[in-house]
Amino acid sequence: MVAARDVVSEKFSVPQLTKSYSRIPDVHPLPNLVEIQLDSYKTFRTEALRELFDEISPIQDFTGNRLELRFTDYSFGEPKYTQDECRERDVTYSAPLRVNVELLVKETGEIKEQEIFMGDFPLMAEGGTFIINGAERVVVSQLVRSPGVYLTLERDATSGRSLCYAKLIPNRGAWLEFE
Repeated sequence: MVAARDVVSEKFSVPQLTKSYSRIPDVHPLPNLVEIQLDSYKTFRTEALRELFDEISPIQDFTGNRLELRFTDYSFGEPKYTQDECRERDVTYSAPLRVNVELLVKETGEIKEQEIFMGDFPLMAEGGTFIINGAERVVVSQLVRSPGVYLTLERDATSGRSLCYAKLIPNRGAWLEFE
């Protein structure tokens, strides 16, 4: 017995044939636009994350004389769920980020080493997307203004007064806006 769905799909299926009527052949193959996202993410995981840990390491106590914390290495564990399971369960596709640290007690010279869990790190899917709470999300690149102070002067439409705005954009961290 053949299901009605199978009959319909056989009846209306059309073979995929492509005929080119151009006089010159295709000169340039289509680029893989997702490759840029995948390469950028791979570089972030392998190089940029290392640079971030090196930038903040070592961390010292307030006096600078007692304790020092160094980030020595990091690694990613296996994801808890597959990409399909994350979509079905409405969870984020991620892997645990573990960091090896050394704590130096300067008074005694003792060094304690430990691997600590830093959090679940979102993983990029094959298509260059992230699965966040079961939904695929795309990171859209945007232009960022250069660090500095931006002043603007606008006239209020209702009162006619001049309003001055200042926007402080640091190299890192949150932007500040003053009205």
